[in-house]
Amino acid sequence: MSLSGLSRRGCLLGAASLGVVGWSGRVVAGGQLEEPLADSVRGALSAAIANTAPPVPEFTDQARRLAYLRWLGAMSDRLQRRKTDFQTRIEFLQTVWYESKRAGLDTTTVLGLIQVESAFRKFAISRVGARGYMQIMPFWSRLIGDGEVGRLFNMQTNLRFGCVILRHYLDRERGDTYMALGRYNGSRGRAEYPNAVYAAAKNWAHPDA
Repeated sequence: MSLSGLSRRGCLLGAASLGVVGWSGRVVAGGQLEEPLADSVRGALSAAIANTAPPVPEFTDQARRLAYLRWLGAMSDRLQRRKTDFQTRIEFLQTVWYESKRAGLDTTTVLGLIQVESAFRKFAISRVGARGYMQIMPFWSRLIGDGEVGRLFNMQTNLRFGCVILRHYLDRERGDTYMALGRYNGSRGRAEYPNAVYAAAKNWAHPDA
């Protein structure tokens, strides 16, 4: 289902301390559910997390590089109110681009998810203990990381975990983004959270995304 088709279901977004107010008036953030992982799946996820390649986008031609730079400039302007420091803003956007592309995800959707989950706040913590930009539940550090929960506040670590986890859910749902987003929030099958992400993603749409 297309982004525009899903977003037509509609969802009013309201700013809240850690994200947005959802269908019951509470913050919509950080609700991945712990579930058993096959050894092969755990190994693959762990390997993806352990890859220490720096988040520096590389391009096969000048046209792609210019498209990225246009996107980066536009997103920097839109994000300025939320992240006033230029260097911090650029590093964040560069990492979002890198990690989303690395995981085979739509960058616009990832930005929408971050807006809903943490309102772009690096040190956001939900009432259930999810951490950082993409509101990663601590159990993921034990399952596929080194067990150090504090590292989830590191920008690249948090964004990599979030993108790898969303990719995992997308694979489990056979490419169905709507259902994968529900898994990410722990509300699989309910419309409100995916609708909130798709509505937020409209703020970050760009032809070069």
